[in-house]
Amino acid sequence: MSAILAINRAGPLTTVQDDGRFGMLSHGVSASGPMDLAAFAWAGAAAGGGRGGIEITMAGVELTLTSGDCHIGWAGGDFAIAINGKRKDWPGSARLKAGYSLAITPGRWGNYGYLRFDRDIAVPEVMGSIATSTRARLGGLSGRALQVGDLIELTGGAGSPQLAPPPPEPATGPIRIIWGLHADLFAPAQRQHFLDAAFVVSRQLDRMGARLDDKAGVFADTTILSLASDAIVPGDIQILGDGTPIVLLRDHQPTGGYPRIGTIITADLDRFAQLRPGTAVAFEPVTVEHAHQLLRSRRT
Repeated sequence: MSAILAINRAGPLTTVQDDGRFGMLSHGVSASGPMDLAAFAWAGAAAGGGRGGIEITMAGVELTLTSGDCHIGWAGGDFAIAINGKRKDWPGSARLKAGYSLAITPGRWGNYGYLRFDRDIAVPEVMGSIATSTRARLGGLSGRALQVGDLIELTGGAGSPQLAPPPPEPATGPIRIIWGLHADLFAPAQRQHFLDAAFVVSRQLDRMGARLDDKAGVFADTTILSLASDAIVPGDIQILGDGTPIVLLRDHQPTGGYPRIGTIITADLDRFAQLRPGTAVAFEPVTVEHAHQLLRSRRT
């Protein structure tokens, strides 16, 4: 049995995502996938585990289930959700029937929310994934963001919702990093200045990366700003040619030719992705072993 969703309103960069497209970086294709992996997983479990989901940005989304029925789960950041005009708790889950409408609007914090289903999103798989990369124009609906009038078919057997305790609000404090491949190219005093400074998330952010305002001028006089290109990963903190720090995110380019002073650890990358423009951010180094421990503890 299938169900059909009709998109009535979609903010910029509202996309279909799944866990991501891995193993393609050598071909110039980044993994994509959800910006907040933990929230995506929580919403999926609450819905019933259908493949894929809709990633929602701060502009929100409105849709109608035009036929069929399905169970849905939602999580990620702090958004507001209403079904047929009736407000529901965030995060949470519910059952939709034909004719039901749903609206999601932004709340107190966070850039990304997720809406998932107990059925699979029926879009073509590209390179082993249905994740949308608008930059590479792959996956989802013709490799683009969702638009008004789009119809999304949900197919497959209904899974069983698994309600877990609501995810905790993100921790506060510095974003933890491991020192990067090129950290030694920066003088010890400049690395300490990098840790002491308070950067600010700029308005120039998307799924590819987030620029940081460097009001303290930590990298204003840096001269080692161009290197031979090599592979990069999500969370790398790259210092551009004009000294601007940029954190690379899920749709990052496959290689970079600027020095990376550090890499945000996986356990903190979701938290960073949810920081809104204007938010102050500081960094704290940890060892690789400690980063692994933090990741394992988050998954248990």
